Amino acid sequence: MIRRIIHIDEDKCTGCGLCAAACHEGAIAMVDGKAKLMREDYCDGLGDCLPACPVDAISFVEREAPAYNEAAVLESRRQKAHSGGGCPGHTLHSFRTAPAAAVSGGSQLAQWPCQLRLVPVNAPYFQGADLLIAADCSAYAYADFHSGFMAGKITLIGCPKLDEGDYTEKLTVLLRSNDIRSVTVTRMEVPCCGGLERAVRTALANAGKNIPLEVVTFSLNGSILSRKA
Repeated sequence: MIRRIIHIDEDKCTGCGLCAAACHEGAIAMVDGKAKLMREDYCDGLGDCLPACPVDAISFVEREAPAYNEAAVLESRRQKAHSGGGCPGHTLHSFRTAPAAAVSGGSQLAQWPCQLRLVPVNAPYFQGADLLIAADCSAYAYADFHSGFMAGKITLIGCPKLDEGDYTEKLTVLLRSNDIRSVTVTRMEVPCCGGLERAVRTALANAGKNIPLEVVTFSLNGSILSRKA
């Protein structure tokens, strides 16, 4: 049958996951860092996902598609409720760290998720935040990473060599959409980590905001090689 159904522009999609969370029918899922329409018969064509998308990657089209299957949607909801819901990796959490945590060696992670591919660009903890964007190896190389860099910051981690795609577009939307006070990038001395620094610098330029930036580079044995703006 010909009916109205959503279309996801993968070139625009930043992988924030907000559309998947907004889709009450469970028609959308995140696959390889992109939103995908997984079940056409789960899409009711009402478009709760459209306003959730911060980059206008979702639109309506009229095309051949199976009819909306309300019974299957209700059964899917029942099964998810019985099993405890979807993946907890996408559930937002904010943590309050104790004042003495940095001194005592306690965790300074202030939020979840912290992976760049999973974090939604309009999460409430970004407002007024000092942002730490860390190459994931840097936390293992530098012994006092929690107290020295994570304390008081919202932490995002990624690896430009292993993560699929580029972070620039998502970071641009994140920086443009939120009141970010400062950005710190921690990276290793290896060339592939340059991709993370380039993505942040490009995103800052694209966002059109004058946000203070510091880039800290670690040696392979964990010493600080340089700190630069």
